[in-house]
Amino acid sequence: MLSLAIALVVSFVATLLIVRYAHVHARFSGDSDVAGVQKFHVRPVPRIGGVGILAGLIVAATALGFSYPAVSRDILLLVACGLPAFLSGFIEDLTKKVTPTARLICTMFAALLAWLLLDIHITRIDVGVADRALMLAVVSVPLTVLCVAGMANAVNIIDGFNGLAAMVAMIMFASLGYVGFQVQDPVVLTTSMIMVGAILGFFIFNFPGGLIFLGDGGAYFLGFMLAEIAVLLVMRNPQVSPWYPALMVIYPAFEVCFSIYRKRFVRGISPGIPDGVHLHMLVYKRLMRWAAGARTASTLTQRNSLTSPYLWLLCLLAVIPATVFWRHSLVLALCCVAFMVTYVWLYLRIVRFKAPRWLIFKK
Repeated sequence: MLSLAIALVVSFVATLLIVRYAHVHARFSGDSDVAGVQKFHVRPVPRIGGVGILAGLIVAATALGFSYPAVSRDILLLVACGLPAFLSGFIEDLTKKVTPTARLICTMFAALLAWLLLDIHITRIDVGVADRALMLAVVSVPLTVLCVAGMANAVNIIDGFNGLAAMVAMIMFASLGYVGFQVQDPVVLTTSMIMVGAILGFFIFNFPGGLIFLGDGGAYFLGFMLAEIAVLLVMRNPQVSPWYPALMVIYPAFEVCFSIYRKRFVRGISPGIPDGVHLHMLVYKRLMRWAAGARTASTLTQRNSLTSPYLWLLCLLAVIPATVFWRHSLVLALCCVAFMVTYVWLYLRIVRFKAPRWLIFKK
């Protein structure tokens, strides 16, 4: 808990300084595009919130070295491995010139570093033939690299509203910390708790006022850390089902898969083209009807922030059963299927203007 507190305080102070002196670095760090298809803010906002999270993580992990040097070393090594993912997004936040392909390649390289330095890779999925194939590095390492990059991209995609990606990540890290505690894995437990504290220090400024954004650097780094810690937990603890992390991260992961299907096979466009019909965007546009005609800054910011709790609840529909049934592969697999069916049903209802009345927020 001390590490969590240190991470929270450092992240809070670093984020506070970024927000306080936004006018100094706004020309580089400000997200001034308020008219884009995936933009829902009303004024230029710093988009380098990942800096505060990273600062909190590094300081807390370093302080841990006085009591638990081995755990501290592993955490700092993992952070070092994740720097290519963070820096590629951070440079994009500052320059707007780093392509999604370049960011994904950098994240893949980060996952490769984690395998080389810490031997983190997928070793089983509880399917006989596949598990035997995963004994070969030529199979397990590329799969791990793709999954880590996919998770980083997934967190970046859902980072569309105040507090959405940050709270989803906190919920998932809290779940990882709980399971890490149950199996007595100090690296997973400590890293997860530090991440919760570091994200919370940022979240205070991000929600509900939207004073700072996570940015691509922060989103890619959170996705990287979530994926790596989840893989590490399953790899080192055979009592943890590999379906536990699959269900835990299914909300952002399935969002990516469904978006690819929707764009490629339904709309006939490239999956890389941004559009405004992700689930969280539909919630904003079609469930927040009470603010439909208001264009004041305060009203639009409120509408933005009220969108996120809908998706937090959707995330919890997966994370809670994953956390409860972390040992039981069959239950977890069935929950994965149930979540995907629920997601598609909800998406189709909202996109067809037939959302259940109890979901519609009215003033």
